Amino acid sequence: MSDMITADLVDLDLSADTKEAAARALAERMVAQGRVTDLEGFLADVAAREAQMPTGLDGGIGIPHCRSAHVSEPTLAFGRSAAGIDFGAPDGPADLIFLIAAPAGADDAHLTILSSLARQLMNADFTSALRAVADAETAAALIRGDEKPSAARTAEPEGEGAGEGAATTASAGRTGAAEGAAAGRGADGAEAGEGADGGAKVAPGAAEGAVSASQDTAATPVAASAGAAAVTTTGRAQSASAPDSGERPFRIVAVTSCPTGIAHTYMAAESLENAGREAGVELVVETQGSAGFTRLDPEAIAAADGVIFAHDVPVRDKDRFAGKPTVDVGVKAGINRPAELIGEVREKAARGETSAPASASGGTPVERAGDSTEGYGTKLRKWLMSGVSYMVPFVAAGGLLIALGFAIGGYKIKSAPSVMDHFVWTQTDSWAALMFQIGAVAFGFLVPVLAGYIAYGMADRPGLVPGFVGGMIASTINAGFLGGLVAGLLAGGVVLAIQKIDIPAVLRGIMPVVVIPLISAAIVGFLMFVVVGKPIAAAQKGMTDWLNGLSGSNAILLGALLGLMMCFDLGGPVNKVAYTFATAGIAVANPSDSAMKIMAAVMAAGMVPPLAMALATTVRGRLFTPTERENGKAAWVLGASFISEGAIPFAAADPLRVIPSSMVGGALTGALSMAFGATLRAPHGGIFVVPLIGNPFLYLVAIAAGVCATTALVVLLKGMRKQSPESTPGGPANTTTAKGAKQPVAA
Repeated sequence: MSDMITADLVDLDLSADTKEAAARALAERMVAQGRVTDLEGFLADVAAREAQMPTGLDGGIGIPHCRSAHVSEPTLAFGRSAAGIDFGAPDGPADLIFLIAAPAGADDAHLTILSSLARQLMNADFTSALRAVADAETAAALIRGDEKPSAARTAEPEGEGAGEGAATTASAGRTGAAEGAAAGRGADGAEAGEGADGGAKVAPGAAEGAVSASQDTAATPVAASAGAAAVTTTGRAQSASAPDSGERPFRIVAVTSCPTGIAHTYMAAESLENAGREAGVELVVETQGSAGFTRLDPEAIAAADGVIFAHDVPVRDKDRFAGKPTVDVGVKAGINRPAELIGEVREKAARGETSAPASASGGTPVERAGDSTEGYGTKLRKWLMSGVSYMVPFVAAGGLLIALGFAIGGYKIKSAPSVMDHFVWTQTDSWAALMFQIGAVAFGFLVPVLAGYIAYGMADRPGLVPGFVGGMIASTINAGFLGGLVAGLLAGGVVLAIQKIDIPAVLRGIMPVVVIPLISAAIVGFLMFVVVGKPIAAAQKGMTDWLNGLSGSNAILLGALLGLMMCFDLGGPVNKVAYTFATAGIAVANPSDSAMKIMAAVMAAGMVPPLAMALATTVRGRLFTPTERENGKAAWVLGASFISEGAIPFAAADPLRVIPSSMVGGALTGALSMAFGATLRAPHGGIFVVPLIGNPFLYLVAIAAGVCATTALVVLLKGMRKQSPESTPGGPANTTTAKGAKQPVAA
């Protein structure tokens, strides 16, 4: 924390009149110190975060913040406004503005420090000291925790507190309100107790420094004693010791989270803990922030009398809290009105009002992984991706074994006798036949696994039996992957329908073991054999014949289309559709030449984005942040291994430049691979299966062409965004700022 904020990052006379101008003024200080590499890009990220939810808080505090690829190291800038700036807080403008900048790949330690600052903002002594501080160096020391608020106030020369200007005077009343808000109640500014200089007094030794790296930001129980509240000279209510009544206090568990997971998450936790002390309850908070989270002890959850969710992103593992009185609100409600939330949950407990039990709210695997408000289309995609994700390892293992068998023994190996009847330890052909036959057995599981786990995603474990049965029938009648998709959806739907039937209590014990598997397997088998099987098999044959007939420009266009799909979302649903289409063609004992060309084009295109990002960070490193340059080193290996996800960090940081560039390179590579007639029997492996590729040299040329095209586009587009100091608007001040930014970055 010692270098996260310095005096150069403090502006005690912030003259901005809008939140955008305030963010720009503080961000320019970060640029001057080399902490931010692209001012406009960083401000765009700040604005995007602000658009999600206003960052103004009760008590005159504004905390614009974001994680950005344009931040080179975790940084905090502080500004104090005399007139106040509107950050969307209910109680009016903010005079204390903290701009928090975290790198896109910030480590847990730095995020923990920033989170500790967010908690300290709920300390009225800390904010009062910042309103009264006379110089930037002392303000930075306060925020770092090098100086206590009480020491900062007592060290002020006589008269300086009054001469601090309108900032301190205007905020005196707000200080009392902030103190009350932190404790979960309203407060009149006069309660704070004003001194002769008009500033809010701070009790000596009332608070520690702003931030301590060792401060616990994980789940921390707060046991508060009941009793009368004693109001101190600062207006803060403290819980007195309760008499030994023999009654255990009311117990609450809470979860806080916000989109960025840096500030609001921990401020809500601090506010709830303070309110818990005031109310005399035991309160445990689980902060689900950017630095990860520590799950609450299951015993603490089991013993809790109520639950509070203060969140703006879905609560992770929410079913742990099912069956208890629950209050579910946004994260700012946890900051601004914690006492009301505690009162609400106590009222619900008194009425016996609880959330659904875990058995009813747990849901299917897909539902547990997503949001309960997702539409049917989103769920359908997730069901299909569930099956594909479980199928891919079988494709990779089986395909590579078959390809190795062909590489060692030639294509005649597919007619070799069973190794059970003929296997000679010293003959390479026997080993080739063994690999081919193991791979063929693994391939035999593809369609059943696809169908089984689609049904599993829909209906949980009861869907496995009818799903696997339907998938095996699809393989038997040559309905292929299309049959597997339909069988999985049918199986999941049948099981869900059976589960809705009101079953007599005497039969419920045998439902999951006997009744559901028996009835669902029979229904799915009937539908696959008699109703839908033949039409699906005909459609599968038609698709296979179409692929076999592809040639010339049609094949090249298909290669370009598959390349676009592989690079559109880098391992996402569209990418998986293209990959599954390719593997479906080779997942047979004797794949056609066209199917192997499609597999080669898909793998080549999927290698382009990470390799291109790696090359771009090498040839134009100054266009990328230090974190991106480190990611670029790993992207060499990931791209060479056909792991498209290696480009995701770059796409997430700059999607409008990286994704279109990747799609252009992927389309070029896919088209060239099809034009060159490269073939591939293995479904995975990257450059490590080049010996198994037909026309390997031209195949590598196709990959290199796509990588160069994507690299050139990314460098061009990113270079256009970078403005020279001479072209930066705003005159000499901006020119100086830009120059100041270059020195640390170049180092």
